[in-house]
Amino acid sequence: MLKIENMTKRFGGLTAVNNVSAEFEQGKISAIIGPNGAGKTTFFNLVAGTHKPTSGRILFKGTDITNLSADQIARLGVARTFQTTHLFEQASVFDNLIVGHRLRTRSGFWDVVFNSRRLREEERACREKAEEVLEFVGLSHIAHRMIADISQEERKRVAFALAMATEPSIVLLDEPAGGVNPEETVGLAELIKKMVKHGLTVCLIEHKMDMIMNLADTIMVLDHGEKIAEGTPAEIRSNPKVIEAYLGSEHAAA
Repeated sequence: MLKIENMTKRFGGLTAVNNVSAEFEQGKISAIIGPNGAGKTTFFNLVAGTHKPTSGRILFKGTDITNLSADQIARLGVARTFQTTHLFEQASVFDNLIVGHRLRTRSGFWDVVFNSRRLREEERACREKAEEVLEFVGLSHIAHRMIADISQEERKRVAFALAMATEPSIVLLDEPAGGVNPEETVGLAELIKKMVKHGLTVCLIEHKMDMIMNLADTIMVLDHGEKIAEGTPAEIRSNPKVIEAYLGSEHAAA
């Protein structure tokens, strides 16, 4: 579904991502791990179109998306969440999700002026999509609460729902379990599995190794912007380079 070819990103004299190639298979859960500053979030920013690579190519379903804008890439079916949830704090959960599905609407200025049939139909579609994704992530009961009044774990679920409201094929999750307790982490992992069972492909960045080792089909390891390993959780757990650079002996295979 997603193929990265020799991707490099430089910021002045700093090389954040260095000649990284990778493939992410449809219907699978792929993880990207590595120390802080390894280039993981920059990698996501490049795929999602927030930044443009210095060199290399990004192919999504065979289409070269390297130089497309972030909104064009989102319309093609790439959604993402962020380390810190980016939500409208003084709006309700439901209203935040209506915004997400606007990506799939076509109404413009004159539709608003004349309250056109297309506008009314698209507004109805946005409400229906918001209800659908809220139910999917288990938050229908807080639909009308303000974002500012909900818990960190609930915000994470809203971020998942917001990504799903754009009707993506692949979702990039940046530290989806950051700032939540172990019990909530298990619940979010189950939600990720549920997303894949319903046809989505997931790629995530995460520091919680127990979660990653039990969740991911494949893992790519970055260190100082370079890919140092790629494989199954068992292969990564026993890789000497990964143990030295990131995991430490406590995560090594027995």
